[in-house]
Amino acid sequence: MEHVKEGFIPVTGGKVWYRITGKGPGIPLLLLHGGPGMKSSDSDPLRQLGTERPVIQYDQLGCGKSERPEDTSLWTVDRYVEELGQVIQALELEEVHLLGHSWGTMLAASYLFTKPGGVRSVMFSGPALDAQRWEQDQRAYLKQFPKPVQKTIEESESQGTTDSDDYQQAMMQYYKTHMCRVDPWPDELSEDLDQLNSNVYNYMWGASEFTVTGTLKHFDATDRLSEIDIPALFTCGRYDEATPEATEQYASLVPDAEFHVFENSSHMPSIEEPEVYVETVREWVNRQEMKPGA
Repeated sequence: MEHVKEGFIPVTGGKVWYRITGKGPGIPLLLLHGGPGMKSSDSDPLRQLGTERPVIQYDQLGCGKSERPEDTSLWTVDRYVEELGQVIQALELEEVHLLGHSWGTMLAASYLFTKPGGVRSVMFSGPALDAQRWEQDQRAYLKQFPKPVQKTIEESESQGTTDSDDYQQAMMQYYKTHMCRVDPWPDELSEDLDQLNSNVYNYMWGASEFTVTGTLKHFDATDRLSEIDIPALFTCGRYDEATPEATEQYASLVPDAEFHVFENSSHMPSIEEPEVYVETVREWVNRQEMKPGA
């Protein structure tokens, strides 16, 4: 039976829930979930690595099983960076591998810019490191969809009717192409999206993937990626919202970074190609620990 420990950690603004799976001898792997406003995945295949190393998940404040204060001043990148440091300190993680997914890559990069000690490597999965580039890439994708789908999305956004059934159906076509191509979607993914804290998502991002109106509107880490001086792996799916072109460009800005495309995935390779995803992460973290002098 796998060894699982759960609990809560006090952070600025409230308490966050965490779960540690496994107690293998390797350096712990800490996962930063997407969103903003999403939650950790209960069936994340990376938990299989617990026999080799502790795999740590936590729900960011306002998300999942963590407390949900309504103070919008808490929904900033700086506070989430502070929270990440508080989680690492509370769990006494002297060394750690970081893996951020989607919004979690914004968080990972912002944390690394504070020059913390003890981060052995970082993985940027489906990176969203430039909000304007993300928006442009989604709009380019949208042009490939049937005209009625484009029209429904554009009209719903301009008229503020993004809670309509028509809009939801149009978005689902988009999501099933560029977010998760498994058909039908696993129940957990649908449930996780239903549990999204839309207050956090709307405040920080906006109404949809196509239009960034929130506090992340001008987020752009690209001019600072060269500061990342630890081993870095950038991954995305072939059909990812985080396009292979954007992901490869980000990787090119980090000294000696590596770049990998999951050929049969969009934005959720952990669901679309779980075995390949786990093996890629396993090989990466093991290789970093085998380096001379590491």
